[in-house]
Amino acid sequence: MREILPVLGDWYAAGAPFGLATVVARSRSAPRDPGASMAVGPDDEVVGSVSGGCVESAVFELAREVVASGEARLASFGYSDEDAFAVGLTCGGEIIVLVRPVTAALDPAFGEVARTVAAGLPVTVATVTDGPAPRGATLAVWPDRAAGTLGTTGLDAAVSADARGELALGATGLRHYGPRGERREDSVTVFLHSFAPPPRMLVFGAIDYAAAVARLGDFLGYRVTVCDARPVFATPKRFPEGVEVIVDWPHRCLRRTETDERTVICVLTHDPKFDVPLLEEALRRPAAYIGAMGSRRTHDDRMKRLTEAGLTRAELSRLRSPVGLDLGARTPEEVAVSVAAEIVALRWGGSGAPLTATAGAIHPSS
Repeated sequence: MREILPVLGDWYAAGAPFGLATVVARSRSAPRDPGASMAVGPDDEVVGSVSGGCVESAVFELAREVVASGEARLASFGYSDEDAFAVGLTCGGEIIVLVRPVTAALDPAFGEVARTVAAGLPVTVATVTDGPAPRGATLAVWPDRAAGTLGTTGLDAAVSADARGELALGATGLRHYGPRGERREDSVTVFLHSFAPPPRMLVFGAIDYAAAVARLGDFLGYRVTVCDARPVFATPKRFPEGVEVIVDWPHRCLRRTETDERTVICVLTHDPKFDVPLLEEALRRPAAYIGAMGSRRTHDDRMKRLTEAGLTRAELSRLRSPVGLDLGARTPEEVAVSVAAEIVALRWGGSGAPLTATAGAIHPSS
């Protein structure tokens, strides 16, 4: 939903009611994960997607209906792989979609949620999907407060506690409670949609390859920072708007930068005096991906230097070098695609092989 929130925020601010459809559960080879959203707003304008095109027409009609009725609906779309093409969900699997009307009266915290996400700050939105509680009722939970209600004080308290825990992990999914928040009951189903701050991409070396990687990182939703010790290269005009550019020695910049298990670090400096102290720091801190550019000869020399610097075999095993997948890339833009492909494959456990050479479901089961 993050990508469509700016439009939804504008509709909400203008007082225009809209229908918001959100995937709350999926199974087998369904194409979109929980949290994927589509909305139908003024003049039947549509933004977002819940299935990549398979069931959007049906969801469009449901969204119009819930706006007219003011009542949320829960819909399931899913058939066997053999029957899916004939009925509509062409990839097989199943998605469960909550479609709810959004207005200032029904969801008074929506505008603040949109502003929070736009500012890159954390918030979780809890929504009742089923059970003896008002379907579509929402509770917005920030680290220090909450707004809205799911129907009872006890349910609000239990969900708020769980939402804050999920927010720390950036997790999204269904939870079950009793009508007053009883944790040993499962009569009320609540969807927790966590909006954690976007993950960081740290690019070191302000060369043409870095500009291309930064563009793709920004496109993929990362908060991108580019750092180089050479002021002549580290100039904001060489990079996309919104990319932070820092002039400093890379290892000093990284040392004062917080990273976590979602952070991507791309070392493109291609110079031992920058690479080695930087990788010493990078390989000893949390990160989802650490890649370094260079030839195989450069890689061998780099590994020797890092070993001499005291890094262990386990620490060195985290390094993706030479960086990227084997696409035969030549230009900076093609190399950036290679790097981005490796990052995505590592994140989701993909093989990087052509789909024509693989078998089974394209989208792994949840």
